[in-house]
Amino acid sequence: MKAVSVVTIRKELKHKSNEELAELCLRLSRFKKENKELLTYLLFEADSEAGYIETVKEEIDEQFEAINTNSYFYIKKSVRKILRTTKKYIRYSLNKETEIELLLYFCKKLKTMSPSIKRNTTLFNIYDRTIEAVRKKIVKLHEDLQYDYTIILEDIEAL
Repeated sequence: MKAVSVVTIRKELKHKSNEELAELCLRLSRFKKENKELLTYLLFEADSEAGYIETVKEEIDEQFEAINTNSYFYIKKSVRKILRTTKKYIRYSLNKETEIELLLYFCKKLKTMSPSIKRNTTLFNIYDRTIEAVRKKIVKLHEDLQYDYTIILEDIEAL
């Protein structure tokens, strides 16, 4: 079966009643964990972006604490997984400030973790690429926000 375009789906959804739409959403949530997480964000957390950011930060903290630091191999795998999860939560929000704030928090946690990422090229490259991505995103924001986030970025780099 080939999936139809989003435009076609949007047109078809306009012809459905509220009950049918609710049933479709519930059915969709049964198939993938990501669908359920997105619905949870849209229904319960989209109203309070600051609360959502704090929730994600707490999860990032928990994941960093659970890293097996016996070898850099396990650290790299865990850090990649944390970054992947963080980006997934960023996709749910679609808010540029949320994206920058979560990526900056990830970089801060990565930079301050022990053992140091400076001893491993791969980990330092992950950090460096994330910092560059944040810089590119900061440029697209309003001037006041650019200033605020640039100061935070410089503080993280100075750690």
